[in-house]
Amino acid sequence: MADAERILAIDVGAGTQDILLWEGDRTPENCTQLILPSQTQIVAARIRRLTAVRRPLHLTGRVMGGGASSDAIAAHLAAGLAVTVTPGAAKTIHDNPSRVEATGVRLVADAPRDAEVVVLGDVDPAALRETLERFEIPWPARFAVAVFDHGDSPVFSNRRFRFEHLARIIAAGGDLGLLVYDDDLPLYLTRMAAARDLLPGATVLDTGAAGVWGALEDPIVAARAERGAILVNIGNMHTFGVLLRGRRMLGLFEHHTHLLTTARLAGLVAGLRVGTLDFETIFAEDGHGATFAADYHPEGGFDFVAVTGPNRALARPLGWYEAVPHGDMMLAGPFGLIAAARDKAGRG
Repeated sequence: MADAERILAIDVGAGTQDILLWEGDRTPENCTQLILPSQTQIVAARIRRLTAVRRPLHLTGRVMGGGASSDAIAAHLAAGLAVTVTPGAAKTIHDNPSRVEATGVRLVADAPRDAEVVVLGDVDPAALRETLERFEIPWPARFAVAVFDHGDSPVFSNRRFRFEHLARIIAAGGDLGLLVYDDDLPLYLTRMAAARDLLPGATVLDTGAAGVWGALEDPIVAARAERGAILVNIGNMHTFGVLLRGRRMLGLFEHHTHLLTTARLAGLVAGLRVGTLDFETIFAEDGHGATFAADYHPEGGFDFVAVTGPNRALARPLGWYEAVPHGDMMLAGPFGLIAAARDKAGRG
């Protein structure tokens, strides 16, 4: 008998990293599941500890998500303490080295003798492997990782750069498979590339895309999406909404969650349904934007709205359906990663 298929899926968010070790010979309920603080939260805690004892800080490793880690770096500098960074890790702060140094961080090849080193990266394979092996769980050979990637944009606005990438996918037909990468990963998606460096051969996709794939693991959502549905993933930092018919995305929007009220979220979904959202309005609100397929002509429908994400309570007064793939909303991203990775490999 062939060995059961095993894939370690890691959905990297701003607050948590949601982890599922999917094993083909087990029910989802019996697969190993972990909800842990995200690496940006872990890195931030390590930096704050060094700030408290007033130690100089050196950052090495790879580009990773900012948020909490970036705030901790800024606080370290504000305390009058030195921060140095290697060129590769510096992209966590900004893609433009001049912008990095303008913050007061100094780019160096090697750690100063007196500095404490903190390693950057969206995943920590060594820690995860040790954790699993302590529970007699063998390390798998396949991986799938979701991160939020703005793309490499040293000069151009990274919000515009990211949204141009998403708009190209919609213009190319909008199939969900266009959001899933193996060796075909575009060079400018550097955060995804860093994740693949840490977990070689990993299938990678965006966190918003993982939420969409995951919502479709709920049979109620999957059935409604065949006719046309709106799927909204309300994450800790970003909210991602798509018009979906079958596997095809006909439009999408993306915004920062902390800027949204329930009323504004309702307005975004209503505008998505009727095709009136525009990029510049959302961008001016410090969001990312909106885009539609050229052939999208609202003719009714898309009345079903499904929501996932740790901040789904924002939508609860609106009465939208809360997707529960395999009975577990917090694993929507990992379940989506598994579905996307298996689809990419022709095993979906």
